[in-house]
Amino acid sequence: MFHLQKAIHVTPAPEAEPDDPQVLRWLAEQYSTGSPATSVAGSTSASTSRSQDDDVPYIRFNMVASVDGAVTHNGRSGDLGGPGDRAIFQVLRAHADIVVVGARTATTEGYGTPTVSPVFAEDRDRAGRAPAPALALLSRSLDIPDDFAPLDDPGTAILTCRSAPAERRDALAAVGARIVDCGDDSVEPDAVRDWCAAQGHRDVLGEGGPTLLGSFIVADLVDELCLTTSPHLVAGDAGRIAHDPGPAPLRSLRPSVLITDDHDFLYQRWTRRP
Repeated sequence: MFHLQKAIHVTPAPEAEPDDPQVLRWLAEQYSTGSPATSVAGSTSASTSRSQDDDVPYIRFNMVASVDGAVTHNGRSGDLGGPGDRAIFQVLRAHADIVVVGARTATTEGYGTPTVSPVFAEDRDRAGRAPAPALALLSRSLDIPDDFAPLDDPGTAILTCRSAPAERRDALAAVGARIVDCGDDSVEPDAVRDWCAAQGHRDVLGEGGPTLLGSFIVADLVDELCLTTSPHLVAGDAGRIAHDPGPAPLRSLRPSVLITDDHDFLYQRWTRRP
């Protein structure tokens, strides 16, 4: 039977530029995790409860897909985004202690060192956070260019496994990259979570790609999925937002927020069931 859930906010975003402080503040309220460091004054309507054990990181992913489920267009997820999507991207990073992303996704999408909108600078400082989230690049192959710009930042870490190619490990170490083993034959999500906890990162933001999200789904470590549906049909041979060669589990989530905008995008926030 259909019924209206008060937890679902089907509402248009404010009519203003996505980088407008009022818009970012409004979105921050919708995407608050409920912890002091991720809240805006008065943000109670859409927040979700964190883990009871505050030492266990809260892990959410931010992904984009077309209406027909494609995760990329012309090989890049960025082609599916829009102004509102980029605003939510800013808000989620402002809420994060660390951004976790597959190295292939980071290099394909042209990642730089994470930054945070000045709108949230005071909030982060008041909560005792760093000015911007750290960056963790996950890679089994260590196929990362030696001159990849984020490697110059001391806050960037490469999370790999002990069986990663020794020559690539040596090459990256030679340019000062920080390399951490999180598993033997593969980068294990549990080990990534434990490393984040040990570093004091309580709010973890995963930004893909599909292999990374798939591995965290199988490990049952996804507390929240923020999904932008781009108002386009893509077809082609693009993959979907998550895949993993292992058994396909069913993980139950509940809709917390649904937002639309003037560009016909749909922004969804799905959280783990209590």
